[in-house]
Amino acid sequence: MNEMIVLTGLLPQEICEKLELKEKFRGKQIFKWVGTGVKTFDEMTNLSKVLRDELSSKAILRTSTVSNVLEDPDGTIKLQITLHDGNAVETVLLTDKENRKTACVSCQAGCAMKCAFCQTGTLGLSRNLTPAEIVEQFLYLEEKAGPLDNIVFMGMGEPMQNLDGIRKAIEILCSPDGRALSKKRITLSTSGIIKGIYDLADNGPHIRLAVSLTTADEELRKELMPVTNGNSLKDLREAISYYAEKSGKRVTLEAALLHDKNTSEESAKNMIEFAKGIDVNINLIPWNPVASLPFTEPGSNEVHRFVERLEKAGLNVTLRTKRGRKIGGACGQLGVAKH
Repeated sequence: MNEMIVLTGLLPQEICEKLELKEKFRGKQIFKWVGTGVKTFDEMTNLSKVLRDELSSKAILRTSTVSNVLEDPDGTIKLQITLHDGNAVETVLLTDKENRKTACVSCQAGCAMKCAFCQTGTLGLSRNLTPAEIVEQFLYLEEKAGPLDNIVFMGMGEPMQNLDGIRKAIEILCSPDGRALSKKRITLSTSGIIKGIYDLADNGPHIRLAVSLTTADEELRKELMPVTNGNSLKDLREAISYYAEKSGKRVTLEAALLHDKNTSEESAKNMIEFAKGIDVNINLIPWNPVASLPFTEPGSNEVHRFVERLEKAGLNVTLRTKRGRKIGGACGQLGVAKH
């Protein structure tokens, strides 16, 4: 594979350069076909047979393969994808009540963040994914479910540790010459790497930002999310405020709710104080069980009391519905092979 040109990770001009094509429009034609998800070069019907044969000898359409497809009765689909070097990632298709389809894609094989409540965090980090491997997840999901509406970088891995790869993948997916996805439909979720938030604010793209806060208690957050060491809540709050002002976009604060851990009145007060004065939404996610982790899902009364406390303080709160649990496809469950 190393000698072959990987088309899913290239823009039209790069396709021309790599294949030494003199006619620039050929690069756009090939790029357009790649974005439609063609499986063979023979499907590129507006290219000559000579060019299609040349492509077959020099380039490949996919570097990865789908090794398993898992479907939840609620409509969630999880693809287990094997990469060229034997590493594996998972990507999930989520469908909401309005039938909008969202690709939840991974940016790393494994994850180094070690968040205590997340299955992926137990795997350790193998490596960053290439832009091609990120784009291919989206194409595989569209192949399975038809045109998708949104993409969220909330799968396996910490996006701020592979920001260059994500930027290139976004450029490819949003190019008007190809898939033409709107940047307004893209969300990146970080565990709270401050340097990356400033980088994204200053250098773009200005997509939607979500921050996995989980708790605004510094010591508890250090226990649950080791990233807090070196990325303090005070500095994180300043970075979030900066991003909201620089991008003009409301930032989402996410919290995985853990029974008797981060759902108390004191926890609510801390989160209210953290969110005060910055343009944020609060996205609450009752913890999705992982058998190997020492936590318990909060009860419905526990969750609703917490929601009420935040709403009484005037915060915009969304309580996420439970989806994809039966296939290990819910938030925090990726990396689990269930059949």
